[in-house]
Amino acid sequence: MVSFGLPWYLALAVAVTAVVSAMTGVLSKDAAGCFVLMLSIGVVCNEIGERIPFWNTYVGGELILTFLVSAILFSYDVILPAYAESIDKMMNEADLLTLYIVFLLTGSLLSLERRLLVCSFRQYIPAILGGLAGASFLGAMAGVVFGIEPLAVILRYMLPVMGGGNGAGAIPLSQIYRTATGGSFAHYYSFAITILTMANIFAVLMAAFLDRFGERYPEWTGDRKTLFCRGGFPAAEKKRVGCSVRDLGGAFFLELGLYALGRLFALAILPGICGISIHPLACMIVFTVLVAMSGTVPSSVCAACRRLQAFFSKNMTLILMVGIGANTDIHEMITFLNPANVVIALAIILGAIIGSALVGWLAGLYPIDSAITAGLCMANCGSSGDLAVLRASKRLGLMAYAQLSSRLGGGIVLILASILFGQFQAFLG
Repeated sequence: MVSFGLPWYLALAVAVTAVVSAMTGVLSKDAAGCFVLMLSIGVVCNEIGERIPFWNTYVGGELILTFLVSAILFSYDVILPAYAESIDKMMNEADLLTLYIVFLLTGSLLSLERRLLVCSFRQYIPAILGGLAGASFLGAMAGVVFGIEPLAVILRYMLPVMGGGNGAGAIPLSQIYRTATGGSFAHYYSFAITILTMANIFAVLMAAFLDRFGERYPEWTGDRKTLFCRGGFPAAEKKRVGCSVRDLGGAFFLELGLYALGRLFALAILPGICGISIHPLACMIVFTVLVAMSGTVPSSVCAACRRLQAFFSKNMTLILMVGIGANTDIHEMITFLNPANVVIALAIILGAIIGSALVGWLAGLYPIDSAITAGLCMANCGSSGDLAVLRASKRLGLMAYAQLSSRLGGGIVLILASILFGQFQAFLG
């Protein structure tokens, strides 16, 4: 059995060594010591989380378990507080979060098929926007029942749920929140991930329901592989493109350059021209989409961007989840598990289904397939959530559109958040 690319006994030996060293206080508190401690906790939780029935499909699997276990370990000082302080410095002062977000967002967008990206603006993006509108409306109506302001529901509930997952959604949203308000990253994230986890469960269950609904009303769906009922475009054949070490270097340089361009426009050019305040990550997303659609990036570099995104997603996410958990109060999270939040999360899911199905049908998509891809694949825990939703609905053939929702749709949510967070701080809590 292999664990994190190593034989299980070797991975276990490394993890035990690191944790015991930390518990005795002899592990260094520099970047090397923090990384091995965070990875050790993450690798163990990763192996356990992947094997727990129901949890691994509906709750978010290894990443959510890593986050919760880390929050418990540091909340109860099982790991010495000195390591929590070092991890906090690495996460905030060194800003490891931003580095992770840059490569995750730019890599996911640059690796999308250009033809799919260009054509999606005609029919698929409207369906995503319909899902966002429906989720906002029904979520806000449910919030009113519990005495929560509609804007607060949109900012604190709808955006995290419809953000395209955890790594490319809840984490950068929390970063935007911290920049816009000066508040705690962990405060927004702990609430966001709680609501997102509830929504992920409902999304998978509703995907199975929609599949059965489609069997009863076959005119509302295609053959489980076709999204467009009229005016669509055939999916292009996937071509395998390799990348060299030099291509990886080029991708690394390009993605950091896009981040620099985003900061230049957000912090120097836009405020100087018309006083508009947009988060640098939102500007970076806009420029990344434009570059991806232009076709100017060589296919080998795009493949390298995909490799970098996969590396950060599969390996660095575990480190990030431990780092975020170390700054999270587990007792505060428990208070978020209440009937009001459950009902609002369900209302957001139902709104996403109705909105994306209706607008998708008007745009020429099968309503059930539109609800699953443009709606439910926006409202889950990311790539693992996409897989769970498509498996439950028996529509793995629509994975390309699910990825479009998580990546491009998630980017749209981040752009909205960068504008709304700055304008309506009072509703963020």
